[in-house]
Amino acid sequence: MNNDYIDLIEPTPKLHSKKCRFTAFGIKLLLQFTSPALALIIWYVYDYFIAGATLLISFIVVGIIRAKMRNSVIPIHQREFQYNDEGIAAWFTAKELCIEESITSNESLSHNEVQIDSKRISQEKNHEI
Repeated sequence: MNNDYIDLIEPTPKLHSKKCRFTAFGIKLLLQFTSPALALIIWYVYDYFIAGATLLISFIVVGIIRAKMRNSVIPIHQREFQYNDEGIAAWFTAKELCIEESITSNESLSHNEVQIDSKRISQEKNHEI
């Protein structure tokens, strides 16, 4: 018998403290407006040709940073979904910067237990060898 199971999707974390929400908002602004702001500053200081090159390079660099942040905090089975800058900032803030709030959720606790169990099993295998 073929049993198809749909993985449960962990929702984007809710940030409760003002400090965490402000941090997520700052990260969102940096991800969205770093490239154009940097290009405008370079255009004012130097030249429009250098500003255009800076804009292209900064789009690439910010895209790499966005992808690294996204892949470091979003669960593996959810990475196929599209996330905007606000979602990435919320995930990153909840999982990396505001850890005390994300640990209280049941998903994070079960995830930590799985990690602890896998570490224990790997240590037992190393001791057997």
